[in-house]
Amino acid sequence: MSAPPDDFDSDDEKEGSVETKKREKAEKARRFRVLFHNDDYTTMEFVVRVLMKFFHKSETEATQIMLSVHHKGHGVAGVYPRDVAETKVAQVMDYAKEHGMPLLVTAEPE
Repeated sequence: MSAPPDDFDSDDEKEGSVETKKREKAEKARRFRVLFHNDDYTTMEFVVRVLMKFFHKSETEATQIMLSVHHKGHGVAGVYPRDVAETKVAQVMDYAKEHGMPLLVTAEPE
């Protein structure tokens, strides 16, 4: 009987050598800003309440964001992964609709 071929003596793979492969860098998950948009009907108090309820802002933080919405036309409630941002937008829009407010909240890439 002949001995099986010795694959470890080839030039490509020698005992003790380690083969390494270059890895492609994992792409960072894209983050999304949740924006509140100004309108002429949604009350300032309602916006503050929503920011505190859904975005866990303090009353002071919520008031600052609300004033940004009021004076600049929009304000950033937070930055989240896409699925979290979209969920928050849907929750806030449903809540606003239930309370008769035409509040517009969107998510856009950072």
